[in-house]
Amino acid sequence: MKTPTYQELLDAGVHFGHLKRKWNPKMLPYIFMERKGIHIIDINRTLEALEEAGKAAKAMAKAGKKIMFVATKKQARGIVADAAKSVNMPYVTDRWLGGMMTNFSTIRKSVKKMQNINSMLSDAKLSVTKKERLTLTRERDKMDKVLGGIANLNRLPSALFIVDIEHEHIAVKESHKLGLKTFGMVDTNSDPNQVDFAIPANDDASKSVKAITDYIAACIQEGLNERQNSKAGKKKEGATA
Repeated sequence: MKTPTYQELLDAGVHFGHLKRKWNPKMLPYIFMERKGIHIIDINRTLEALEEAGKAAKAMAKAGKKIMFVATKKQARGIVADAAKSVNMPYVTDRWLGGMMTNFSTIRKSVKKMQNINSMLSDAKLSVTKKERLTLTRERDKMDKVLGGIANLNRLPSALFIVDIEHEHIAVKESHKLGLKTFGMVDTNSDPNQVDFAIPANDDASKSVKAITDYIAACIQEGLNERQNSKAGKKKEGATA
């Protein structure tokens, strides 16, 4: 997978950090300079981190592991959901329910309930009043908004890719508790030590979020393709043995 160029990241506004007064001193190694009271992220460091994160994400996908995408900020939701869907990975973009990972069995029960309601609504033989159908539809839609992205997740993911680790601090905390790997877009107001793969980048601008998220998704796709090719090769070997 071709890494975005310096100019492409520059054009996406990846280098724009927060106001100096909002900075986290632990981000110092990733800051290039200060301009008009705003910290500017060193894109060379972003490129290094992006390549490292991409290789790790690719390896995990090749090994058949799931990476959950998390972004509940309005400007990132659609971008992240589309990227996750493109590689068939779970995602959370509406809101993070407390215990979504640490109390996964309970979350799975809620998903099962949502799926049962969906089955009921799809059953033409089911005898329900118009009002009851409307109530069920509203309940299903409400649950789907929060749980739809993890409906096919039967076990805990191996890692989380998170946009804005400050905003998604509960997801980060639950990941730590469970020992899950974490990839994160880390702006100048965050602590990069909170995630395993910190990608210094503007986590507020949609173009920046898209540039980073799409690259990680492309690396995952590459890993999935290699896994598929490896399986096909082994199957062919078995058939000719």
